[in-house]
Amino acid sequence: MKKYLIIVAGGKGVRMGGNIPKQFMTVAEKPLLMHTLQRFHGIVPDVECVLVLPGEHIVSWEVLRSQFHFELPHTVVEGGATRFHSVKNGLNAIAGSEGLVAIHDGVRPFPSAQLITEAYATAEKTGSAIPVLPPTESIREVDGTESRIVNRNHYRMVQTPQTFRLALLKEAYRQPYNELFTDDASVAEASGVKVTLINGNRENIKITHRSDLLWAEAYLRTCLNRK
Repeated sequence: MKKYLIIVAGGKGVRMGGNIPKQFMTVAEKPLLMHTLQRFHGIVPDVECVLVLPGEHIVSWEVLRSQFHFELPHTVVEGGATRFHSVKNGLNAIAGSEGLVAIHDGVRPFPSAQLITEAYATAEKTGSAIPVLPPTESIREVDGTESRIVNRNHYRMVQTPQTFRLALLKEAYRQPYNELFTDDASVAEASGVKVTLINGNRENIKITHRSDLLWAEAYLRTCLNRK
């Protein structure tokens, strides 16, 4: 089946400090977002990619593409007011409803080859594939000033790429927006889709804080030195 990829890159980099959106910050000699795009193209060379950016960041991205001679094919689409609306705009940029589509965070540059391959394969079989990991630390549920321990074996941390049959996800995104929609799995479930969980990978972190950026730099340098 035809494979599509929607990369959502709407971060402002507030938690990083500074004025540069985190997806544009340079890591191992190129912007973080370019590493993410290259990762998918390296695993699925024929993937058709849609990059969703805030309108005010599109010109900056084009400047970076020229500056770094970045030529991997992709379509740029303007995002919306929320992640839900941004993904919906990305889906609207894909003609037809046949194929598989992965939705991925622009600041997760390290999904493993196994994860990407398994996500598309599982979505083709079951309709969806949501990568998750078991938590490694204790979890407490907080209610106001009270808290209680919960069994962490009953919980999973959710990653991307969240992958679906294209027709299923397009139908799910015809729903009205709900503030409880925190990711694509929650949108799909609300439309009646049963989601399938698959194993994520620990390196597939979302770059959010300055310490994440430092870790990403070290990780990429290590990978480059192994070549």
